[in-house]
Amino acid sequence: MAYVLSIIANPASPVIDAGLKARVAGLAANAEPIDLAAGIACDFYIAERNDDMLAAVRAMLAETPVDINIVARPHRRKRLLVADMDSTIIEQECIDEIAEFAGRRAEISAITERAMLGELSFEAALTERVAMLEGLDVSVLEETYAKHITLTPGARTLVQTMNKFGAVTALVSGGFTFFTERIAKAAGFKSAQANELLIEDGVLTGKVRQPILGRAAKQNALLRLAGRNHLRMEETLAVGDGANDLSMLERAGLGVAFRAKPAVAEAAAARIHHGDLTALLYLQGIAQSDFV
Repeated sequence: MAYVLSIIANPASPVIDAGLKARVAGLAANAEPIDLAAGIACDFYIAERNDDMLAAVRAMLAETPVDINIVARPHRRKRLLVADMDSTIIEQECIDEIAEFAGRRAEISAITERAMLGELSFEAALTERVAMLEGLDVSVLEETYAKHITLTPGARTLVQTMNKFGAVTALVSGGFTFFTERIAKAAGFKSAQANELLIEDGVLTGKVRQPILGRAAKQNALLRLAGRNHLRMEETLAVGDGANDLSMLERAGLGVAFRAKPAVAEAAAARIHHGDLTALLYLQGIAQSDFV
């Protein structure tokens, strides 16, 4: 099977120059560089996966803000994208932003961090955090969305470019439907699913509708969407940052840890730390000239 050594920089810092490409080629059997975007993304075709070579390139470029991965060439362009929302498609954790209105941000953020590191059960951690929001007026959700939530750079381009090429795009979040409905529309996802905050008389009850969508549900969503669309797993792409994303990242044809917790980055097939979300297009071999 043929592979690609992928080098990707952040579009805001296009550091891939001729010297860098020559240094990488020296470790990659003198493979010819193929530019996907000048200064931003470059491919080197290699005959086989070589983890020692990958480690050597990463070590050589450790001080350079680029992401270095090896991906398989067969089925490189994916036909299904399943994406996490919080700290992936958006730059925030919604529940931490809502917590500001309850005066409990520090307490709730600490639990969020431990859950994303995998130190706490996601379901138990979500239940505990939502309970702290009891009594908040529902208007805080709209205020949170309008004033505190932003798409991660590259999110809209990623989703709409994959839509252009006929892929299925789904936002699958352990967060809340109030936000996924709006973020899915803003980014262009074809579908979305998440947990539902329970509301009575215009205030949050401190409870979430059961069953909670967590780690297993995300993996199941990936498998269900692949099956429904008659896709092989090799044709699927998943992206996330936290421990509750690990199962879907491990099952996808290409699982990408995006600015993720260390254990998640270590377990995923590919990791993006420096690039924005358009890096997921470059990993598929899609040139910048084909972006929406």
